[in-house]
Order: sequence, then C-alpha cells, then structure tokens
Amino acid sequence: MMSMRETPPFESIWPQVAPLVARAERPSRYINREWGCVYKPDADFRFCMIYPDTYELGQANQALRILVNAVNARSGMAAERGFLPAPEMCDELRAAGLPMFSIESCAPLGAFDVVGITLPHELAATNVLEAIDLGGIPVRALDRAEDDPIVVGGGPCAYNPEPYAPFFDAISIGEGEEALPEGLEVIRDLRKRGASRRDIWRALAKLDGWYVPALYRWRSREEAQAAGSWVEPLEEGLPTTIMKRLYDGFAESSAWEPCIVPFAEAVHDRLNVEVLRGCARGCRFCQAGMMYRPVRERSADNIVNAVVTGLAETGYDEVSLTSLSTTDHSQIAEILERLNKHYEGTGVRISIPSQRLDSFGARMADLVAGQKKGGLTFAPEAGTQRLRDVINKNVTEDDLFGAVDAAFAAGWRRCKLYFMIGLPTETDEDVKGIARLVQQVYDHAKAIVPKEQKGSIQVSASVALFVPKAHTPFQWCGQIPPEEALRRVNLLRHSVKYRAVSVSWHDPKTSFVEAVMSRSGREAADLVEGAWRRGARFDAWSECFREDAWRDAAAELGIDVDAVAQTSYPTDYVMPWEHISCGAARRWLAHEYDLAIGEQTTPDCTFDRCSGCGVCMQLKADNQLAGDRND
Repeated sequence: MMSMRETPPFESIWPQVAPLVARAERPSRYINREWGCVYKPDADFRFCMIYPDTYELGQANQALRILVNAVNARSGMAAERGFLPAPEMCDELRAAGLPMFSIESCAPLGAFDVVGITLPHELAATNVLEAIDLGGIPVRALDRAEDDPIVVGGGPCAYNPEPYAPFFDAISIGEGEEALPEGLEVIRDLRKRGASRRDIWRALAKLDGWYVPALYRWRSREEAQAAGSWVEPLEEGLPTTIMKRLYDGFAESSAWEPCIVPFAEAVHDRLNVEVLRGCARGCRFCQAGMMYRPVRERSADNIVNAVVTGLAETGYDEVSLTSLSTTDHSQIAEILERLNKHYEGTGVRISIPSQRLDSFGARMADLVAGQKKGGLTFAPEAGTQRLRDVINKNVTEDDLFGAVDAAFAAGWRRCKLYFMIGLPTETDEDVKGIARLVQQVYDHAKAIVPKEQKGSIQVSASVALFVPKAHTPFQWCGQIPPEEALRRVNLLRHSVKYRAVSVSWHDPKTSFVEAVMSRSGREAADLVEGAWRRGARFDAWSECFREDAWRDAAAELGIDVDAVAQTSYPTDYVMPWEHISCGAARRWLAHEYDLAIGEQTTPDCTFDRCSGCGVCMQLKADNQLAGDRND
C-alpha cells in the first residue's frame, strides 16, 4: 500500500498522470474543465469531496453537487471533486507510484487541507479505504501526521458510523449544506493558529451534528447493554448523543443547484431538481424515510423556475423531479401542468423517478413525461396485503391496478415493479403472492392496450433482499440466510407462469455484506480493512465482488458474520448506533415494530394525524407543505 505523500502541496501531477489517462478505458473520467465546473486556484483553504466510486456514478450524485457548491460559496475556500479511479486505473497509479487526484486541479488528495468522503451505501466501504490509501493518506485517523489532511465523512451510512469510525477524523451526521462549511471554517481557523489534530477533533465534537470517534471509547457488549450506549466519551463536555443536523432552510432555498455537464455520459445523465426532502409514509424497512424527516416541500414557482433555468444553463433535454416520493408533493399536478405546457413541442421530457401507487391516477398518467412515454416504476414491495400492512406500505392491490390501468390507457407500455423478499414475517404464500400480483398487472395491461400493440407490453419484477437498517422499526430484525433467499427467489421464479413477465433479483451474497455493515459496531472496521487488504473493492460491481475476502477476514478476526447479519434482537436490546439520533424516538420505533407484528398500519402524518415519532419535537421543526393536500 502507498505511504504518505511525497508530492509538494498543490503541485498538479497531470504531467505524470496524462500518459496513464491516455490509455485508460475511459479517459473522460479523469479530465477537468467540464461545462459548469468551478476552479478557485487562489483560495487559501482547499477541500476535496470524494465519491467512492467511478466518475459516472459519482458525478450524478446530488449530495456531492450540493456540498461542493456550498463550500465554494465561502470566501477563500475551494472545493474540488474526486472520484475513485476504475479498478485498472487504480492499479496503474499504484504501479507508477502516483496518488489518487482531484478533478479540478489534478492535485493529489494528500495535498488538500480536508478530504471529505460520502458514504452512499454499505457496499462502498472497501472503496473508502481504497480512496484514502490511494490518495497517499494513512488509512486510520490515529496514524495520520499533523500535516496530513483531516478526513471527514457523511451521508446515509453515517447513521451507523461505527464500521467506518477509525478511518475518519470526524463524521457529519445529517444534512450538510450548513454543517460542512461550518466544520471546514473551524478546521481552517484552527490550522491557521497551529492547532494540533486533537484540538481540531475537540472543536469539531462541540459542533452540532459532528461525531469524532477517536474521542469515544468503544464498550463491551455487557457494558453497552447496562449503560444504554456502546460509546463512552473520553473527555468531559462531549455529547453522549449526536443529533443529526437539519437544513431548515431547504424549503425556501432555490431548487436550481448549479451543476456540471460531464464529458462522459453519467448514470442518470439529466438535470436533477430536488422538489422535496423527507417522507412521512413510514415504511418500516426504509431508513431514508426516517433519516430525512420532517417533510419539506419547495414551492411550485421555485421548482418550475429551477427547471427552466437549469435546462437553459445545461442544454439537457430531460429533467428528473427528485425526492423520496415526488408524487406526494402537494403541488405536483400544478408543477407538471406548467412544465408540460412550457415545453410542449420541444421534445423535453419531465420525469419522476418512481410513483406512489395511491397517488397515480389518470390525471397523473397524462401529466408525467407529457407525450414522451418511457417506462414507469412502482414499488408494491410485498406480494400480499397482509405483508404490506406489516411493512406499513399503506397501498392496496386496487391502488396498483388503478395505477396500471391509468398508465397503460395513457399510452405507457413498460412497467417495472419493485419487491423485497425476506421481510419480517414473510411466508412462502407472500412470495407466491408476488408472482400472482405481477401476472395480474400484465393481465390489466393486456386488457387495456389495443390488440395491435399488445406485443409492446413489458412488465418486469425486480426483487431485492431485505437488509435491516439502523433507525428503522425493523433494525432489531435479522436477515434471512443467503441460501434461504435463493430458495425464495427460485420459488418466485417457478411461480411466475407468464413467459412475457421477466423477474430479476439482487445477489444475496452482496446483500449479506450490506447487512453485516448495516448492523455492526466498531469491531467491523477491522473486518472492512481485512477484506480490503485481501483485494475487496468495488463490492457493488458483481464482476468485482469478492465474498471470499470478507469471509476470510472474518474468520481471521473470529467474527461470526452470519450471526451479525441474521440475529434478531428484542426491542430493548441496545444497538451499536444508539448514540446517533435521526430524531425518531427509540420507543416509537419499538412501538412501530410491535404494530408490524400485529399487522397494523400507521398513517402518514402529512395526510393524517401526528404519529408521535418525535422528530419535530427533537429538532424543533415541522413538516412544511407548499400547498393543501386536499387540492
């Protein structure tokens, strides 16, 4: 592995890198000056924001764009982007003795004052280590010298930060628009005064929403269960609970977020406009629905103006109105009507990532994408009403069939349905119910589409394995073993009798690693490093996934990873992330679990009464709707 940097601070290494880029698989991954990029060579404080995967995936990430813009808006601060090179380029750089570099200035990561790494999903864990090490930075925070960059993390996986804890100097919990620039200001000021790394850690730990793992001792299981937390502060004045940061100015902030138009085609290569943040539907498996509460909607005027500005600035001909549940926006019909009218006849497509079954009627089918119909995505999640009640999906088969009828009558011909297997209380009848439901959807489509167009009907089902997530009512539930997952997948495949219906599924072996990372404590950091040192990286890529690296590392450490993934706990068991709070009260999560076992549902508080989750009280916030739900 690489040692500490030898390159002088902020000397571009492009002359050395250029020959490698010239023969790379996709050279456009590594070159700068894309349309819309910001380069501030005269700034006295430099931050590099890393997405721990390749350019095509990372450049499409909205969080990266938002945070880079927020830092660049600060006087004297420069934010650059970095993406993990593709596997063969990582090997080329190591062979040449060259470090990972930023896009804007082609500077080595080790030359930056601060390096930030987003934690987008559990399968990116080994990539985090690959990026730090390839950047010439010691992998563990305690091994870094005083002049090494401060390495900070954040993102969805930060809500259980412990498997990543030793690799970061500090971790930001929650929304970063304000938290990240504030943290960087503290680091800048202290470094100017010659403060030590430990002084910087202490200062960050006093900021709302910042967690500094090295300042907390990891307790034994027995201690943790007795104390109600797995961590103990090592110094006076440190918080025992780190509450997430909420960007309460979201609803009023501009929906137009200046963006970069890449040279290479990125995943989701379109303009993305975030229309609302948060979701109160309360699906009991969904971490995002808990993390981003409360619901905050941007206004129709704000969104329409952002789309018009964004398409004019970027040249895209497609815009996606993004959120966890876009069709829940109280003004979504008005927004779509105005945009369709504005872009009528231009070929511009207005799309919505996925649609709620109970809010997708004939009017919505006509409005979504105007006259340019691609495919629609719905997520029933479970094959029977009983199991949908368990997970609090709050949709019925009639909702699904009504949505399908409206869509195919409006001209849509492709429909993908998302399901999960292995959900708590699932039986074989629930699995067979997925096959029945998908076939009924196909029957509804056939009954509506004219005879001469029936060959164009495409109905597919995508099946993922349930992964228990922190801060959800199902956090105490174990995952089914991979072999049982495959049995249920095969049961589903053999239960689908229509050859016209296709079924795809996620590899249970990678979902198993997700569960281990999702449920582990700080001891999993050794597992991540052990797997990485055995060659694990790009675990989300099926062709790169190395289950043996994870299993062998676990065996050497004496960690029973099957037990980590599959053990279920009573709701009074203290989980490894109890010191991190998304605002949802623990007792409420436990109550929701009890309701799930009783097959009882809880209504969405933006449509109905308050469910008592505690988020609004803890964060001194409230749901912010742009219009009336009854309109």
